[in-house]
Amino acid sequence: MGTFKIATTTGGAAGAGRAEASGAESVKGISFIGRAFDGLDPKGLRSLLDEYKQELGRGVAAVVTVNDGRASVAVGVTDDLAGQISAVELVKAAVAALGGRGGGGRADMAQGGGPDGAKAQDALSAVRDALEKVAA
Repeated sequence: MGTFKIATTTGGAAGAGRAEASGAESVKGISFIGRAFDGLDPKGLRSLLDEYKQELGRGVAAVVTVNDGRASVAVGVTDDLAGQISAVELVKAAVAALGGRGGGGRADMAQGGGPDGAKAQDALSAVRDALEKVAA
């Protein structure tokens, strides 16, 4: 299981995203970035995912932000992989790790949340594990 860095930010997503994206790892040959933030506005998750996906070129990005103890999570899959890897399925794994239920969106981008922000790293690990299963 990989380790994930928590990046603490109170600013916009753009600056935070670019600084962290270089740490992609390979999961069954698919590039993966998983990052957790403290205090990032959940509305900024989509634009942050777009930045990560652009930097990856081909792969999966997952971001979690924790605000007042609650976590919001978003998963993005590059267009070329969206036919074989569903962001909805990956985000559901993250949401379950956060103590929530559901999550939804499209094959290329999905969002959800849960009450247990202390499990942000567990949510990223759950996405990575789910990716490992579907990429096999």
